[in-house]
Amino acid sequence: MRSIGRGRRGASQWAGLALLSAGVAFGLDFVRLPAAFLIGPLVAAIAVRLAGAEITVARPAIFASQAVVGAMIGAVLTPAIVATVVADWPVIVAVVTATVVFALAAGWMLSRFGVVPGTTGVWGSSPGAATAMVILAEANGGDVRLVAFMQYLRVLFVASAASIGARLWLGVDGPQAAHVFFPAMEIGAFALTLGLIAVAGIAGHVARLPSGAMIGPLFAVAILQGAGLATVVLPPWLLIAAYAGLGWNIGLRFTREAVAHAARALPWIVVSILALMSFSAGLAVILVYEVGVDPLTAFLATSPGGLDTIAIIAASTPVDVSFVLALQAVRFFGLVLVGPTLSRAVAALLPKR
Repeated sequence: MRSIGRGRRGASQWAGLALLSAGVAFGLDFVRLPAAFLIGPLVAAIAVRLAGAEITVARPAIFASQAVVGAMIGAVLTPAIVATVVADWPVIVAVVTATVVFALAAGWMLSRFGVVPGTTGVWGSSPGAATAMVILAEANGGDVRLVAFMQYLRVLFVASAASIGARLWLGVDGPQAAHVFFPAMEIGAFALTLGLIAVAGIAGHVARLPSGAMIGPLFAVAILQGAGLATVVLPPWLLIAAYAGLGWNIGLRFTREAVAHAARALPWIVVSILALMSFSAGLAVILVYEVGVDPLTAFLATSPGGLDTIAIIAASTPVDVSFVLALQAVRFFGLVLVGPTLSRAVAALLPKR
């Protein structure tokens, strides 16, 4: 009987979360906030979690959401992005390096002055690859709960700021286009797309690639579609489901225990996040003058959030998506390749306690 009660309680909590997510998402969409179907479920998940809900997103659902978003990113990764990286590589590398160095310095200060214990600040402040940093923190003596809280709190801040910033930049002029959630599509091409996403996502995960469930479909779709060997069909309803899965996965991590655990350090953690965001905005100004991109493109390109989150926002706004994803991808893969080594080196500079 107890298991039946838990099952019913879980089902009611999921139903409440789904209804609240839909309400918040459509409300944000009504005021034309970009990525409303990501931000809405994220905010709703935080609310129900802090209200006492005990549900979590199952790992297969997390991997499926990541795989679909990876395919969405891969579909817009055109040869123009490679050309962008080649043409502007000195500026892109400089911006990425400056962001990573500033973030690690902020994390070092949080740990050095005892705001967070041990090496936690270094791992928690890394601007991207959140899941990898949580795993590495556990292996290197960091406070895993606090690292996860810092990482996903930054994602929340950045996603909200990027979405609101895009909304303010775009203004309210002009009629809002009607959504077509269930458009007509070629069933065969859609089935092949789902098969490709599934195979590539599983392969990326089994190969233990960083964020493999997302990276596998990203590369598979980019290569096959770029070579004209596949036509990717990603209907809006599928993307919205994936966005909701990502939003719920982030939001449901904000448990009462995690928030209480971080309460003492929270003001300084927020200060460090806002400082990194301000520094990134300053780099965006440099990009506007040095590269000639528009301010919104530069703002999204330098935002220190996750590649998936920024890609979703960029895909729903009239920006130079190639440039945004070029810079975000360089930072993501740079962090995956050298981020752990850099973080260990910075952590080694901390005094032994």
